[in-house]
Amino acid sequence: MAQPTVPSVIMDSMVTDESGEPNPYLLGVYAPVRDEVTAENLQVIGEIPADLNGVYLRNGPNARFPVRGRYHWFDGDGMVHAVHFENGRARYRNRYVRTKAFQAETDRSLWTGVMENRKGNPFGNTRGLNLKDSANTDLVYHRGKVLATWYLCGSPYQLDPLSLETLGVETFLDTLTGDFMAHPKVDERTGELFWFDYGPRPPYLRYGVVGAGGAVEHCVELELPGARLPHDMSITENHAILMDLPLYQDLEAARQGRYKLTFNRELPSRFGVIPRRGTAEQIRWFEARPCYIYHVVNSWESGDEIILDVCRVSRPAPKGDGGPLAAMISYLKLDARLYRYRFNLVTGQTSEGYVDGDHNTEFPTIDARLTGRPSRYSYNVSVMDADTNLFDGLVKYDNVTGAKQEHYYGDHRYGSEAPFAPRDGSTGEDDGYLVTFVTDEREGTSEVQILGAADLTQGPVARVLLPQRVPLGFHATWVRADQYRTAS
Repeated sequence: MAQPTVPSVIMDSMVTDESGEPNPYLLGVYAPVRDEVTAENLQVIGEIPADLNGVYLRNGPNARFPVRGRYHWFDGDGMVHAVHFENGRARYRNRYVRTKAFQAETDRSLWTGVMENRKGNPFGNTRGLNLKDSANTDLVYHRGKVLATWYLCGSPYQLDPLSLETLGVETFLDTLTGDFMAHPKVDERTGELFWFDYGPRPPYLRYGVVGAGGAVEHCVELELPGARLPHDMSITENHAILMDLPLYQDLEAARQGRYKLTFNRELPSRFGVIPRRGTAEQIRWFEARPCYIYHVVNSWESGDEIILDVCRVSRPAPKGDGGPLAAMISYLKLDARLYRYRFNLVTGQTSEGYVDGDHNTEFPTIDARLTGRPSRYSYNVSVMDADTNLFDGLVKYDNVTGAKQEHYYGDHRYGSEAPFAPRDGSTGEDDGYLVTFVTDEREGTSEVQILGAADLTQGPVARVLLPQRVPLGFHATWVRADQYRTAS
């Protein structure tokens, strides 16, 4: 099915929003790109490894039209950029995710965003959150399709991993009711997919399992003290881990049509451990120090304990004074540290502490084949000390020895989340490559860097130059060639 043509939009006028202030998330390395491109015979510096076969895909916000009101980085329409590697060659394409909202907006923005009153917006998600579901956040491969998701819970949109064609909403054989969170977990060994949804009204949290056959086979409502904003979850071989963190929407602001978050340090962080297909009565809650967690590294079972590694934010509330734009920039700034929890299933006790308390790293990836099983390595982006979110390098953590390796892109060059790409015949969780987009702020150009995962300090083994700039964005995934060949 052919995709509808996207109108050419003059993005140069989108440096400010209706506030009149220059918005950094509409400028420079964040500025939206105009065209959907397909390009082959790309210039390569170095040599693409012959045993790197698959496709690297990254999602992110890319405003299609001038925004209504004040622009928040999360408001941008979902656009996926992808590079397909095959037999030492690479080809690039980028496509918008054709969501229902995308199709409704033919020549102008119809929705206001996170920072504005949303009462007049055309429609929202099934929980009544009247914001535009742009499917701009993550990409997850499951049963032959890539699912594009949205950070506030929306509809998962199916994409073909090679053509990037939007195939419609994934309903899991018409068994999905409600919404779908940003970061579902896939167990490659069982073929199951684990998810939750949440909302401002009871039930505040629902947890479900999609079976290997593609249908929702388990769904349970879980009680929380009130509405929360969970972002990620985790699994082990026998359990799922859900979060009740003390960050939530300010109800008085919500009644006034404003979106404001409150971080309550008087409340603990709580982690709910539930059997994979458990009932609400079987969940066990473990308490820990207050924090917020955007992204999980991995979790697994070790004797009587469950080990959970995360990127932990200790101060998620906006810092400093200023107007709405300044508050948005402050709130968006990532300030996270690699952190480990241990939940003892016998004693009910929690142990917690930093793995790396010094380095601000986020957007972690692992060998996806080990999701929910013991893993040794994680690959995180290094977050630069700047006003906006800039990923200036990659950090490899060794969870056995405590060692870490670092690779930096150079001055004014910024990367993306870098998934682990196993080489053909890979036998280990660093026997392969990391793949990432890198954008040069001064030149306005982008490339793909391929690094050997075993030793990041050696720098890229190949750089693939791209035909257009790739704006900085959110999450990425790697789909192996054997995965999409088996599915086709």
